[in-house]
Amino acid sequence: MKKLLTFLSVLCFPLMTFAQTQTVDAKEWKQLFNGKNLDGWQPKIRNHALNDNFANTFRVADGMMQVRYDGYKSFDEMFGHIFYKDKYSYYRIATEYRFVGDQATNGPGWATRNSGIMIHCQAPETMGKDQDFPISIEVQLLGGLDKGKRTTCNLCTPGTNVFYQDKLDKRHCINSTSQTYNGDQWVRAEVLVLGDSLIQHFINGEKVLEYTKPQTGGGNVSGHDPSLMVEGKLLAEGYISLQSESHPVDFRKVELLNLCGCTDPKAKNYKSYYVKSDNTTCEYKNKRKK
Repeated sequence: MKKLLTFLSVLCFPLMTFAQTQTVDAKEWKQLFNGKNLDGWQPKIRNHALNDNFANTFRVADGMMQVRYDGYKSFDEMFGHIFYKDKYSYYRIATEYRFVGDQATNGPGWATRNSGIMIHCQAPETMGKDQDFPISIEVQLLGGLDKGKRTTCNLCTPGTNVFYQDKLDKRHCINSTSQTYNGDQWVRAEVLVLGDSLIQHFINGEKVLEYTKPQTGGGNVSGHDPSLMVEGKLLAEGYISLQSESHPVDFRKVELLNLCGCTDPKAKNYKSYYVKSDNTTCEYKNKRKK
């Protein structure tokens, strides 16, 4: 009986806990940013066409992806996002970031030392020319203001809603339990994304926020195609983007661990840390499984 109970407890062990705690070799993480250029990334800045990197907003220097505004006379709500070329469903995404310098001229007060990782984004080519934010889940990155508490790795919801503490929560932003990070110190933000079921935020390895059932709906986005705003439609996958919200920010690493793939131990590309099976990707010594 004891052996049976142990077996059943293993079967019931939450996938999210396994995905979060299992040690994975660093080489398994895919580097989305190569440290040299913006290959694989597409900028979309409000009032500009896709791939028009207005005023060299997104650039690479000293091995970092930088967001800068030295070519702007005025920010004028030209919110920007730079999208990675592939979309994902089950994964861990991490970036190391820091805020530097002064905010762009006429940047909104709330956007001081403010950026974000946008997950489950709509496709960049579906954004309107004057759309401010992609329909997505925003992992909000905030820097401290040298006074008071200002958490980071919060949740904001442009065109979306989530279930928080087991209830549909339509607030635009929900604060995490993180510390405040003042100055230009580097901070590591990581997000565990399990399709349309669970999302968890981590700062420097500590879990600071958790919610479930990401879905389209609500407000806080403009200039979008209304047909994409289907109230209550669960978001199981999407693109990833980084924000330009008027304050200079550096990203020195952007990396992703895919948690969906071949779960057949007989295959060459089997990974024990996958939590979502896609055995159409399995590769064997002499042939590929259909």
